[in-house]
Amino acid sequence: MTTPLLLLSSVETDIGGSRILRGVNLQVNPGEVVALMGRNGVGKTTTLRSITGVLPIRSGTITFAGQRIDRLACDARARAGIGYVPQGRDIFPHLTVEENLHVGLVVHGVKGAAAHSALERVFALFPVLKEMLTRKGGVLSGGQQQQLAIGRALLTSPRLLILDEPTEGIQPSIIDHIGDTLKKLKLEELRHDLLGEIASAVKTLHSEGRLAILLVEQYVDFCREVADRFYAMDRGAVVASGPIATLTDELVKEHLQV
Repeated sequence: MTTPLLLLSSVETDIGGSRILRGVNLQVNPGEVVALMGRNGVGKTTTLRSITGVLPIRSGTITFAGQRIDRLACDARARAGIGYVPQGRDIFPHLTVEENLHVGLVVHGVKGAAAHSALERVFALFPVLKEMLTRKGGVLSGGQQQQLAIGRALLTSPRLLILDEPTEGIQPSIIDHIGDTLKKLKLEELRHDLLGEIASAVKTLHSEGRLAILLVEQYVDFCREVADRFYAMDRGAVVASGPIATLTDELVKEHLQV
């Protein structure tokens, strides 16, 4: 059996004295894409923050690459190989695209040929970033900011990339259009669209087998397109999980639809 890259066992997390996570069990294997799904307020982002160390867990264990990390600081978890793109992206709006990317390199001490190779990999995934190196992060569209945030996280060559709502901020009309066309077109034919670019990048990273991806996402068609497995949460606990092909319309209606 494959040894899990990330393993959460009976994780409970409190915020302000209130129990948010209630015995969460979750597993991400090397090289796979896992979607963590659920309605607003069920504990998805709290799960991610517990993994990255932003929030301390009350009980349970979090193991990464065979080592317990639930007592480590955030920076130690990042150095262990966890890249995190939070909801809202946290890019620097007054810095250019190039400066945002170089901040990621400097913080993690990536220099010389390694830095050049990492940047070229990001530009191959997101060509628009190379075209907009001199633009300020704050003037980019939501989709372009998301590409910048993901690209910056990839510069550290993480073993696990965590994405919180990667389609958030993309125009609803575009998401609706993509939802209608994803089932009809090959993914490569959607590369001109921002959402298609992000989906394509996830697929490319997946095919490389160099890292695993854990994403929180409410856009069901996006998850069905890119994920291998899913976990559905409700009231702070995992209530359904399995291969993405088993994410039926009935499960979506019961646990995901508002």
